[in-house]
Amino acid sequence: MNTGLKTRVIAIEEHYLDKVVDEALGGKGGGGGPIRDRLADMDGARITEMDEAGVDVQVLSHCPPGAQIFEPDQAGVMARGLNDRLQAVIAARPDRFAGFASLPTRNPEAAADELERCVLDHGFKGGMVHGLTENQFIDMPKFRPIFARAEALDVPIYIHPNWPHAAVVEAYYKDYAEKYPAIITAAWGFTVETATSGLRLILSGIFEEHPGLKIILGHLGEGLPFSLWRIDDALRSFSLPDVPVIPFRELFRKHFWITTSGNFSNPALMCCAMELGIDRILFSIDWPYVENAPGTEWMTRIPFGTEDRNKILHGNAENLLKL
Repeated sequence: MNTGLKTRVIAIEEHYLDKVVDEALGGKGGGGGPIRDRLADMDGARITEMDEAGVDVQVLSHCPPGAQIFEPDQAGVMARGLNDRLQAVIAARPDRFAGFASLPTRNPEAAADELERCVLDHGFKGGMVHGLTENQFIDMPKFRPIFARAEALDVPIYIHPNWPHAAVVEAYYKDYAEKYPAIITAAWGFTVETATSGLRLILSGIFEEHPGLKIILGHLGEGLPFSLWRIDDALRSFSLPDVPVIPFRELFRKHFWITTSGNFSNPALMCCAMELGIDRILFSIDWPYVENAPGTEWMTRIPFGTEDRNKILHGNAENLLKL
């Protein structure tokens, strides 16, 4: 294993599909289609493909929408079962798998409790939130218990993309969606929606309220590292007299980590390293939506030395996730 990279490789945004959730969604979990079978595979092709590409460990997270889709009175029970079944998979192969908890965000107090249970009882490495919950961004005050608990547990929350708000799809993408359906999702819609989630978290004041909170964004930070200077400058230049200036760039660099999931670009990686520092970048692939081999092969060609490459491939994940 790892004959090309000659070091441990940890990929931290790698997805799966729980059979009970899939049944509840009428067999359309993960969007349905051929990808569904790969998401549901926990020990066959998944392990084979990891070995072939030199991936030692996947940090597993449920594909969208996970426990978020269920009614508040049902979501806690569904999340508990989902996470317990994930723990059984991890326990069978602790050398190959770790996990992020799926959170029933429609019931924020239950989501906070489930995060705590998964971290303390199962050893999960944090929690994952998929986009909007009932058309609301995660910075809304009702969701504060989730972040307060994450801070107390010293684990990160991974803000993962999901479908944009229907009104955004209608206004921004409908003219091209039929011909180019990916414009709504990975080509652009996911980026806009998830970057907006990150931006809104900073504007909400949550990091002043919870100074130890840690957030992960995939896909090289959803484009935010490229725009940090401009966002920061505009917020300072056009601030209102009675509104405190938010040090946007400083807060992003302090509280956010980013991953390489599905964005294997040297220029983009260099931008991120220059803005955030190498210690804030973690390797991930976004399997099975993205193939393993291009990700690990790219890592052999990134314009950094062995020490920095090893930080991205495993060292930073070991530190942040206590692996």
